[in-house]
Amino acid sequence: MVDQKIYTLLAVEECRNYTKAAARLSITQPAVSQHIRALEQELGVHIFERINGKLLLSRQGEAVVNYAKKEVALYDNLLKKLSDNAAEMEHLTVGITHTAESNPIAETLAKYCARRGSISIKMITDTVSNLYTMLKSYQLDIAVIEGRIADPSVHHLLLDTDYLVLAVATDHPFAKKSMVTLEELKQERMILRLPDSGTRNLFQAHLESNNMSLDEFNVILEVDNMATIKDLIRRNLGVSVLARSVCLDELKKGKIAVLPVENLSMMREINVAYNNDFTQFEMLHDIVGFYNETRKLYL
Repeated sequence: MVDQKIYTLLAVEECRNYTKAAARLSITQPAVSQHIRALEQELGVHIFERINGKLLLSRQGEAVVNYAKKEVALYDNLLKKLSDNAAEMEHLTVGITHTAESNPIAETLAKYCARRGSISIKMITDTVSNLYTMLKSYQLDIAVIEGRIADPSVHHLLLDTDYLVLAVATDHPFAKKSMVTLEELKQERMILRLPDSGTRNLFQAHLESNNMSLDEFNVILEVDNMATIKDLIRRNLGVSVLARSVCLDELKKGKIAVLPVENLSMMREINVAYNNDFTQFEMLHDIVGFYNETRKLYL
């Protein structure tokens, strides 16, 4: 079992307040303080610091919390595995980016569950950075992400390749063009993903390689939700740079048009990331097969 002090630590880290953590755990505030002091004495570090009235993690505290999250996740995984064995059922927690949420991966996972019957998948959507953090702390079994990181504890399986395109309404003048220039794009109302988006970062990186800045473009709106962006594009309220994979359904139904941007070759990998002690390779192989099967429906 996980020591109760670990759960207390994680509650304080999330609430950043001893009293609120005590209320969440249904214990007294002095008990919370005692748990944290005991951990600090055991480890020989100060986990929290109070700066300008705010309770913050120390540098050592960040490392302690990361290991605490991993310990809790591993224990939860053990309980889940034992429960799965008893019920002859398998569970998989999959992290995906907001981009992947709109491409065939979500449909793939749904089809896989429907056909297998004995598997249940929990899908969590977040940024690439947060997904890697959850993966390394064993809160995720696998993560479907764009690109990859250089980390020997994480392995990657190439799932697909993707590229960024300019997405416009079907009645937009650009819809009839085979390509658009950056100078033409500067005159358009642009709707972009938020600054922490991999799609936006890739677009900005390619602009910089062409000695340009995003400040030179008319960005009227920043949106996190992919479905909202595509809806605004369909209504000709702006144009956007998106991954082609998220536009497959709209392209098939003739709801939007996409085209390349001159001098911007914005290719990227879509990978399945997993920890080096991952063992469910048969399941992973099946998911990749279902993905390839699903993707063909949009070609």
